[in-house]
Amino acid sequence: MSVRSAVRGRGSCFRLSYRQRLATLSCLVSAFGVWSSVSQARAASAPAETVPAAHAPVVSATHVRKKAEPKAIESRGAEEVSVASSRRKRAGGGGMMRLETAPNAVQTVTKEYIETRNPVSTALDLIKNLPSVNITTPDSSGMEGGQIQTRGLTDLDMAILLDGAPVGQAKYLAENVDSENVEQVSITPGSAARDLPVMSAAGGVIESQTYTPSHKYGGMMDFSYGTNNLSREFIRFESGDIGRTGIRSYFSFSNTHARSWMGAGINQRKHIDFGVRKDWNNGSNARMFISWNGSDWTIDNYPNQQEFQTYQRTGQGWGRSSDPQNINYWKNNFNHWNQILLSAPMHFVLPSRFTFDLRPYMAFGQGWSSSPSGQETTNGVTRNVLNYFQEHGDMIVGATAILGYDIDNHNHLSFGYWYNNSQTDRSYPSSYALPGGGAPSPNSLEYRKSAGDRQRAGYEIHSLFVQDTARYLHDKLLIRGGFKFVMSNAWNTDYYGAQGANTTAPLPQFSISYNINSQNQIYINAEGDYRQPTENDMGWLYTDVPIPKNQYSIKEELGYRYHNRYVMIDLSFFNYNVTNRIVDQYMGMNNYRPFSIGSQTMRGFDFMIAGREYYGFSPYASVEYLHATQDSNVYDPYQGVMLNSKGTQAIMAPTVMANFGLTYKYKGFFFNGTVHYTGPQSVSVAGDQRIPGYVTDSLALGYHFKPVSFLKSPTFRLNFANLTGSIVRTGAMGAVYSKNDPATVYNNYAPGSTGYGNSFMVEPRFNMTGTVSTAF
Repeated sequence: MSVRSAVRGRGSCFRLSYRQRLATLSCLVSAFGVWSSVSQARAASAPAETVPAAHAPVVSATHVRKKAEPKAIESRGAEEVSVASSRRKRAGGGGMMRLETAPNAVQTVTKEYIETRNPVSTALDLIKNLPSVNITTPDSSGMEGGQIQTRGLTDLDMAILLDGAPVGQAKYLAENVDSENVEQVSITPGSAARDLPVMSAAGGVIESQTYTPSHKYGGMMDFSYGTNNLSREFIRFESGDIGRTGIRSYFSFSNTHARSWMGAGINQRKHIDFGVRKDWNNGSNARMFISWNGSDWTIDNYPNQQEFQTYQRTGQGWGRSSDPQNINYWKNNFNHWNQILLSAPMHFVLPSRFTFDLRPYMAFGQGWSSSPSGQETTNGVTRNVLNYFQEHGDMIVGATAILGYDIDNHNHLSFGYWYNNSQTDRSYPSSYALPGGGAPSPNSLEYRKSAGDRQRAGYEIHSLFVQDTARYLHDKLLIRGGFKFVMSNAWNTDYYGAQGANTTAPLPQFSISYNINSQNQIYINAEGDYRQPTENDMGWLYTDVPIPKNQYSIKEELGYRYHNRYVMIDLSFFNYNVTNRIVDQYMGMNNYRPFSIGSQTMRGFDFMIAGREYYGFSPYASVEYLHATQDSNVYDPYQGVMLNSKGTQAIMAPTVMANFGLTYKYKGFFFNGTVHYTGPQSVSVAGDQRIPGYVTDSLALGYHFKPVSFLKSPTFRLNFANLTGSIVRTGAMGAVYSKNDPATVYNNYAPGSTGYGNSFMVEPRFNMTGTVSTAF
């Protein structure tokens, strides 16, 4: 497919061109480096004093040599003395908001909130009520992932990290870690630190931190049962401190089973997590996290507008069939996947004020998806024919190395190198369905019809970065400047030929924060970020279609924070200008096709407020206002016309989103309720197809019982979602040019599957899960 787009950049709120603004940022960073060196010469020559860095949760290792955190101190004699700091002092709204100090917008949910949620929750479910995101999920069991909209962008424009390692797209988050092993989830909607291994950071970063192994031997377990025949079992064993080695670890296993909420289908998931940590007396530490995930689930049929409206009026659904002879039989629409993920961040304190961080990572996935493509009759026998997307191997491997140096009491300088290699090896075979219905393995020669085309795509990244963090005025003033230069080599080969592209991206960043007093903080942040097509983006394109150009964005933020013993407030204003915007069109069978739509401008603000616990109550509220416009006319290859899209509301960018939450605790009882609102939004580039605003809600309540024998924390909780049973579209499956384009359905044989325009995710019907859990 050939896509032509007119790229006409709009001036920013500062009325500077893109090149002028990029040059300005680069000059600011260079000037800051010179100014820091002059400051160093003027600084006293006393030994460097250890200074805590501002908390930046998306940075998975320490950038500034820190004072040791308060930790338990155990005596060897009969007495035991412990000194500990409380995490709750930094949290409000029952853990739905955390006090931040970074010089950029950061939004975090903590363990206190996570422990009230449904155990099948993914990182997406946990951040649903943060102000800058709109989350859409297709199922109530958490196995099928979901999508993100953030400040006029999507999760394809975001970096998604687990312990500092990139883990792919939002729809695959369920494959990475169980919710019981998640300490916190943070989103920096407009920023990405220069030392992170990210290439798609226009929309910011989502990072999950995994569970830190306990010093004590034990574990925990839970069992859940709920709507749609959901059942889930989880158990975690902890080694505690192993002698005097400084090593501690845990191992967990979970098993989940559920059926589809719309139509026929069964989903299953088995998952293993393993974590280990080693600490040294000088502050050095090393961690490793490994997970394995095996899942089999039904690929949903996502309705177009006509199918959805028919369901609203008549109750006629769009799901899969339970009849093995029906070509839309659920076992003909199946996804089988296995994945291994490894991250191993290490931090070493070296002599002479040096530190060294090494963060290697690896992910490997393999599996296939099937979809019906018709029927064939041979010798009087009619058989269903299935098409496959077969992933022979999707591999991501890389590492980041950082050398840090404390120049003086005020300055920390770091240099680093990031290497990444990502590639996909896939084919598109076809087979006959099993005699009793269902998809055989595409490797089965007995049922194979065609081996299909084979395609390989990938990219290799080399990146250098430098960052300086300076603190002055008794640590009230923090100034951070950084620069990252990315060099990428991308390739794509198939039966028809081969193509490649070498690209570079200069990524400056400059931020300042100032603590007016102990309760008030202001900050500014400006940076450049980019997105290049992933190996999967290129893998969906044949080589007769050029590799899309890199997307680039210039972003500015201005923020204010306030807190006291009763309340926390966080306000951030933002401005984005994006050139060569890349979006994805959903083709069905989990397939997407990228295309460019020119330039966009996004401006608005995020506001969060949370109350500290008061008589057991902890309220929370947030809102985002977003003015996002499409700045280019776009050519529609389906209709062969130039769309007058310039000046329309940007696609998948609702003007208003709002959230409210309330947590209550009394003795052993706890309660958390949330309400989320997303305003109307455009779901086509032309702006001629829209979905109305909608409301979603959730409720959690439970009770912590007193310890009984070896059961240290027996707890029972109930989690409810979609309490009102609303039938609403929560988001589009991808982008389309116009409502007049053929519906993005690929080999979809569901009843009534003809139509035009976009396809949608729909809020799953009312569902409930009950969970019994305890530590031991």
